[in-house]
Amino acid sequence: MTEESSRALIVERFGSPPRIVERPVPVRSPGETLVRVHAAAVGHLDLNIVDGRFGVLPEPPFVPGTNACGTVVESDVHPEGSLVLLRGSGLGLRRDGCWAEHVVVPDKAAAATLDGADPAVACSFFSAAGAAWAAVHDVAAIGEGQRVVVTGAAGAVGSVAVQLAVRAGAEVIGVVGRPAKLAHVPAGAKAILAADLSEEALGGAVDALVDTVGGPVLAAALPLVRPGGRAALVGYSAGREFTVDLADFLLADVAVLPVNLMSRAGGLAEVGERLLAEITAGDLTLNVERYGLDRIDEAVERLRTGAAVGKVALTMD
Repeated sequence: MTEESSRALIVERFGSPPRIVERPVPVRSPGETLVRVHAAAVGHLDLNIVDGRFGVLPEPPFVPGTNACGTVVESDVHPEGSLVLLRGSGLGLRRDGCWAEHVVVPDKAAAATLDGADPAVACSFFSAAGAAWAAVHDVAAIGEGQRVVVTGAAGAVGSVAVQLAVRAGAEVIGVVGRPAKLAHVPAGAKAILAADLSEEALGGAVDALVDTVGGPVLAAALPLVRPGGRAALVGYSAGREFTVDLADFLLADVAVLPVNLMSRAGGLAEVGERLLAEITAGDLTLNVERYGLDRIDEAVERLRTGAAVGKVALTMD
C-alpha cells in the first residue's frame, strides 16, 4: 500500500452536512475487499439517509454513499486492479458507505463492471437507467403508437425513460419544472413545462404516465391519463405526498403502479449491463454532474433544489 492516509466524508449527526476527514486507509478482513474509489453517486436516497429520513439508518458517525465505482486494491476474490461497482450489502445503510477515497466492502458488494466505463457514469447509471427501463417496459408496458407523458424529463431517470419510450415507438411528451431545463429534454420528445400541463397542451389524453417527481406534478399529470391507462411512479423529489378524490380516482380507472428498484434490482442485472454498454457507446445519454469531495455542499444543493441536470457524482481522482 503506497498511500498511508485517505479522505472521507463523515456525517456526525443526522441532518448535519458531511465534513471531510483525513483517516488511515481502511484495513480489510477476510471476506472483504479494499477498493480505491474513483467516483461515488450522490442520490436522493443518500440525502434521505443523511437527513435521517429512511427506514434503515446507520449509527452516526458514518460515511454516507450507497453506490460507487473504483479499482480493487486488495481482495481474495476480485482481481487486483479490476474496475468494480460497489452497491448492496448495507453500504451506506448498515455500515459505512462510499463517499471516501478508500472503502472496505464485503466481497459480494463488489461486482466487475465494463472495462473502459466512465466511473462517474458507472456508479450512477443503474438507479436511473434501471428504474427507467422497469417503468417503461415492465410496469407501464409502453409500446408502438402509444402516447406517453414523462415528468422530470431532463432528470436522470426521466431523460432515460424518454429515450426508451421514443425507441419503443411511443409519442412522448417530456415535462420539466424549469424553463432552463426545456433544452435538456432528449430529442424525439415534445418538451413542456409542468405549469402548462393540461389535456389541451398534450393534444388529448395519454395512454401512460411515467412520473419521476411526485407531489403536485403527479397530481396534475395523473388526470391526463385515459381510462384504462397506466401510471408508473418512480420518484418523489417534488413531494412525498399527493391527494386524490377517491370517487374521481375510481371513475378514472387508471392503474397507479409503483416502481421499486430495490425489489427489481436482481432481475435487472443483465439489462443494466446492456444499458451501461449503450451509454458508454453513446447510444443512450445520461448526464452526470461531477464534484470533488470538497464541493459536497454544492453537489447536495444542486440535487436538493432540482437544479442538477441528470445524476450527481463525487469524483475522487
